[in-house]
Amino acid sequence: MGFCLPGAGDEPVRRAEQVWATAATGTSHVERDGFHHGTVRGAREAFTELLPEMPARYLRSYADVHLYGLVSLAEACADAGLDHRAGELRGADVLTARAGVDSNYDSYRAWHDADPATISAADAKSLFVRLLVAGTSSDVGPVQAALLGSTGANYTVSCGCASSSVLLGIARMMIASGQSDLVVVTGVDRFDTERVLHGHRLREVVEREGVTVRHNDDPPAAPRHDRPMRPYDAAGDCMNYGDGSVTLVLESRAHATARGARVHGAVLGQATTRGGLNSAVAIDTGGTGLAEAARRALGGHTALERVPYVNGGGEGDALFTRIESNAVRALWGEKSEQVLVSSQEACFGHSGAPLGNLGAALTLMMMREGEVCPTANCATPSPVCTFDPVPGTKTRALDFDRALSFNYQVGGVNSALLLGGGDVC
Repeated sequence: MGFCLPGAGDEPVRRAEQVWATAATGTSHVERDGFHHGTVRGAREAFTELLPEMPARYLRSYADVHLYGLVSLAEACADAGLDHRAGELRGADVLTARAGVDSNYDSYRAWHDADPATISAADAKSLFVRLLVAGTSSDVGPVQAALLGSTGANYTVSCGCASSSVLLGIARMMIASGQSDLVVVTGVDRFDTERVLHGHRLREVVEREGVTVRHNDDPPAAPRHDRPMRPYDAAGDCMNYGDGSVTLVLESRAHATARGARVHGAVLGQATTRGGLNSAVAIDTGGTGLAEAARRALGGHTALERVPYVNGGGEGDALFTRIESNAVRALWGEKSEQVLVSSQEACFGHSGAPLGNLGAALTLMMMREGEVCPTANCATPSPVCTFDPVPGTKTRALDFDRALSFNYQVGGVNSALLLGGGDVC
């Protein structure tokens, strides 16, 4: 596993031990000078350190998301003990999850706005190259595959904040079917802070005029930059965006054993459902679709009683607290209050596509350590919670080897991952 996430200073969080140190203490790297947005700083320097052989002309065409994705990929290869320079990932499939479009927009807009009457030939060529590299959602994947010299599958999946979780399920099926032995999965996104502020100003116009748009019983809380997100907290009323990338390397048991790999855990199941709502933007607040996704991920081979922990998708919005509370109650019934559900989104911000990978990585670390990380920024649990959200800034001791991880996309889409620990390694 490898990362490129917001850090406390001017360097990104890149390695598993740094992620653990952040999550285990409920630390948040989202705020800087009163502005709440998980910004990755120092990605270019990290890129140069990890990949010094990369030609400078490539950097001129890369957007920030390319740097994030390449940094997390290089760190994941190092963590896995795989040397991409020696061709050890040449046969790998390279799958990428994307949700945001800000970097695509930047590349396309620069090309579109260029004035043919005044632009130089060299600058025009540069814009075309950048458009080819960064103009679509399949921007980071080809760059990663090129670094590895990969001959395997290479494509992008986009289904909002569930994107990398869904890709982990696809990677598992590719390996289980014998199609692949080695799959690299990355979730990467960047949300432009100026556009976040622009959205905030537009929202103020709507509020000033008293216009409301209701596509849910309770509409989702707006993203904010002036106060922190507080998942599962009684005072939670917003979420903060964040940027970054998380890469996980999945391989078959035979492939891992043959090369003596250090294994973190296993993806045992994944399922995606939709709530069946007659709206493209509604949210299934009843949690029935999420509960069904969890049952399908368990697949009849893992008893729910063996799952004492869920890595939740709580982002500070009471609406999502209600979804997960309803789903957990539907699954565990009267025992739901004993289930630990924590979210680490407030550590780095609501980053979109990386969230599924981040939740999976952290859950496997928790199994290894025998400790559950707290929900960052949760001090007083919401009365809506039907579960224990692990408030505070300390880990909770728990010996477990099975867990679920939840992610969502606006429109009622739910993803549930079943993860296994040391007993399946």
